[in-house]
Amino acid sequence: MEDRSAQEILDEANDTMGALSSVTVEAGSDKSDGTGISSRFTSDLDSKCVSKVTWEKTGAVLEQIRIGETDYVRPNRAYIDNWSGKTVDAPQSTWFRTPTSKARSGDGLVTCTRDFASFGTAKKGKATEVDGTGAIELVVTDEADEGGTYTFSVATEGKPYILKVVYKGAGLSTTTTYSAFDEPLDIRPPAEANVVDAPDSP
Repeated sequence: MEDRSAQEILDEANDTMGALSSVTVEAGSDKSDGTGISSRFTSDLDSKCVSKVTWEKTGAVLEQIRIGETDYVRPNRAYIDNWSGKTVDAPQSTWFRTPTSKARSGDGLVTCTRDFASFGTAKKGKATEVDGTGAIELVVTDEADEGGTYTFSVATEGKPYILKVVYKGAGLSTTTTYSAFDEPLDIRPPAEANVVDAPDSP
């Protein structure tokens, strides 16, 4: 990789990630106000994925299984109390079934696809390791994000996967790790006995 620019390395890494048949993404963010979010997302990057998001301060948890055109969603009691404004008497084991067409920006639900692309100016950083795999750090900055810095750790052993991305900005820091590349997935709907149609479903 010594003879290639940081942007060339990053472009190849993005192409490699975009060609995956499956991946697991774990992320954690911290804000200067003391709030934070953690998440785990496993997907075929097409139409099947599972997600779990936890709001650390409130203990709210939102789980999701997306299969084709159907979402199965399971919020815990703290999530319902904090965000929905609705009273739901269903037990905590209940999954709510709803069409993916009902999903809206800001409702906490994810799509199974993921766009691997970078912006800004990339520069080579130091050699490093992520979970025992050799990698090179690529530091990316963009004028539109004043003070924000992305550090991509790209594998130098085997395929050039993106192993980790660390973002540091004004009042926010986020660490995202990628693993389980191209591993077989077994994503299924919840047991039918634990599924009900969401209250606002037709």
